[in-house]
Amino acid sequence: MSLNELWFALFVIIIAGYLILDGFDMGVGILLVPLAKDDTERRTFLNSIGPVWDGNEVWLVLGGGVLFAVFPLAYASLFSGLYLAFMLVLLVMILRTVALEFRSKESGRRWRSTWDVVFSGASLGLALLLGVAFGNVVAGLPVDANGNISISLIALLTPFALLVGVTTAAMFAVQGGIYLLMKTEGELYDRIARAMPRIMVTFFVLNTLVVVAMVLFQQQITQRYLDDIWPVIFPAAALAALAAAWLYVRRGQAFRAFLCSSAMIALLLISGGIGLYPNLITSTIDPANSLTITNAASAQNTLEVALIVAVIGMPFVLLYTAGVYYIFRGKTVVDPHGY
Repeated sequence: MSLNELWFALFVIIIAGYLILDGFDMGVGILLVPLAKDDTERRTFLNSIGPVWDGNEVWLVLGGGVLFAVFPLAYASLFSGLYLAFMLVLLVMILRTVALEFRSKESGRRWRSTWDVVFSGASLGLALLLGVAFGNVVAGLPVDANGNISISLIALLTPFALLVGVTTAAMFAVQGGIYLLMKTEGELYDRIARAMPRIMVTFFVLNTLVVVAMVLFQQQITQRYLDDIWPVIFPAAALAALAAAWLYVRRGQAFRAFLCSSAMIALLLISGGIGLYPNLITSTIDPANSLTITNAASAQNTLEVALIVAVIGMPFVLLYTAGVYYIFRGKTVVDPHGY
């Protein structure tokens, strides 16, 4: 395996880490308004992610850092060509943070309800935007011979990209709902447990539609699976992980369900990465203009130095993440010092 291939694999793993971790707190936000019926229940939702949500976003920073240092041409093309789209992502991320921090600064019902709606809407918006972004990467973007992307914000909202966006939101709702099963009890737990089968079925149907759309309209992705049978292992394993998560939810084994749901997210992203490989951004103008792990990468000595930094730094990120989740394990308690 070359350094370029190793970094491509590491990038996929880091993004998978972000989707697993920040995905569940986006899912908690998506489910906040529909499932939490009073202020105490909504505070339970928010306090369940309160100690960890900002640490989860470290993985997004890591992913952006890898793209900047290791694949700088892809980074430059994406951030310059999709400037408005990234500003929208930044806006909803800011709204999520502001809503979470502001909602309990006042005790008024209208004040708190307003910020709850903002947090839930921003969480849904972020999930949709991330899904639309991935849908466009899968479908390809108009990359010219100089590596520039010229496309309007409206043109990014294709039916396929929107389908992937809605599916991503449903996937995060599944992840967030299972996480809440680990953090809640009593009547609130029962309500979430009753809702989870419907949410999981919705995600399964939407994900099936995405697969069908890819087979019919995104042959540059599915061709790899037609040419070689072994990559089918990953989407098949993702389906098995979803089925196992369903089974564990029905049995009341939330932690095992969460592990299976997390594995499903990682396997789905790996499946997409295999379909894209060796491209980072496929050009819809001319396949020769596509940015690959070779022509978009930094010099070999940069890849070597970045790998050394990653080997040294990643254990600290993993230890910090594991430590925070260990310290704040168990059911969520609502007290005057929380959100």
